Amino acid sequence: MIELKNVTCGYGDFPVLKDISLQIAEGDFCALLGPNGAGKSTLLYTIMGYLKPSEGYITIFEKDIAKIKHSWLAKQIAFVPQETRSEFDHTVQETVLMGRYPYLGFLQSYSSEDYEAVDAVLENLKLTEFKHRWLSEISGGEKQRVLIARALVQQTPFILLDESLSQLDINYQIEIMKLLRTIHSKENKTVLIVSHNINLASNYAERLIFLKEGKLLAAGKPEDLMQKETLKDLFAVELDIMINPHTGHPNIIYP
Repeated sequence: MIELKNVTCGYGDFPVLKDISLQIAEGDFCALLGPNGAGKSTLLYTIMGYLKPSEGYITIFEKDIAKIKHSWLAKQIAFVPQETRSEFDHTVQETVLMGRYPYLGFLQSYSSEDYEAVDAVLENLKLTEFKHRWLSEISGGEKQRVLIARALVQQTPFILLDESLSQLDINYQIEIMKLLRTIHSKENKTVLIVSHNINLASNYAERLIFLKEGKLLAAGKPEDLMQKETLKDLFAVELDIMINPHTGHPNIIYP
């Protein structure tokens, strides 16, 4: 379990997160939603230890992340960014292999077992044909699958994704959410994804977390949080709700 207890955190003297208390249980599939500037990405970076709270603390499996080694944390949490930039291009295989880095010893090279783990994940995510392609040569949706593959080969119980759908066409957004749900259910991974697509979040995630102005507004099941008044509090706009006939989950419709 990841637990945040009265966490206040930000950049310099400016607090972005304010007194956040939240639990993310093992096996959860959570979507983090809120307006721009609400602190969603900051929350992920704080959980990963990139930012240190000025108040409160965060524990993973009851261990305070401020008191543990980064190498241990890298074996608990894998991160999928919105996009990846590098001075140098890498092949799909090289990119996914980076997920094995936390398991390397001092001056140790990747082993045959590491390459076998990469091949297994590439096959599972239907990426084998792209194995020797450069990242710059593949589409945005394929690139996101590669980054998810890198997270999977890291073999962590938690996967965090930061707006990984925002620059993708809707067909790729649906594909990635279906993939995450399959990973969550078949491999018992705990998934926390930052999203701006309310309907996709409601259809695929089991739990929604609403963040506004750095504060936790609400957390719970989609059917409990997808209410007109709650969404108005979150986004300051009137939205109507209907039940999606295909999924049975509440979705918004625009007035």
